[in-house]
Amino acid sequence: MTIRVLLADDQALLRATFRILIDSCADLEVIAEAADGKEAIELTRAHHPDIVLMDIRMPGTDGLAATSAVCSDPDLSATRVLILTTFETDEYVAQALRAGASGFLGKDVGADELLSGIRTVAAGDSLLSPVATRALITRFLTTPEPGNHLSPPERLSALTDREREVMALAAEGKSNNEIAEELFVSPLTVRTHVHRAMTKLDARDRAQLVVIAYQSGLVRPAPPSPQ
Repeated sequence: MTIRVLLADDQALLRATFRILIDSCADLEVIAEAADGKEAIELTRAHHPDIVLMDIRMPGTDGLAATSAVCSDPDLSATRVLILTTFETDEYVAQALRAGASGFLGKDVGADELLSGIRTVAAGDSLLSPVATRALITRFLTTPEPGNHLSPPERLSALTDREREVMALAAEGKSNNEIAEELFVSPLTVRTHVHRAMTKLDARDRAQLVVIAYQSGLVRPAPPSPQ
């Protein structure tokens, strides 16, 4: 099945480069291009892509606002957003994840990593981010923005002990293979537990599952290191 991609970036040359790269793959196809966040929202609603490759800094409606609009639209529940930007600051990453983004990559990634990222996010299997993701999650996702509330602990009561265990390890930034090695099970078993937890918690992907794990208190941040 072909993964349908919408490109949202205000730089036409960059969009053209991404289109050539993505369209060179038999399993990927660029279906539309947007030059700003407003256009990205409109085209996403019109085309229902599998993935929106979204820049953050765009004129008018930025990528964070566009991501929030896309991810909060019930009609776009099958569309996932992968943030791709030169602005790899902790706060941008945290805001992108809170807005519902499924992943985050810097524009300095290699071609293979970008294509792999698109495929992985389309499958809903991984939280993509810069190298500092684990520290980022610990630092930001445990603190809700004003007006937001932590997920109540009872929300996790529907999970089995094993599902909570797998969810906690995923929230630490561990891959399915790393979790499988730690728990002495197969990666397929880990993936099954992850997907069951996502279904029970109504999480659209692994990224949301990680957010829920921290905000519910299933995983808590380590105390800051002494300066």
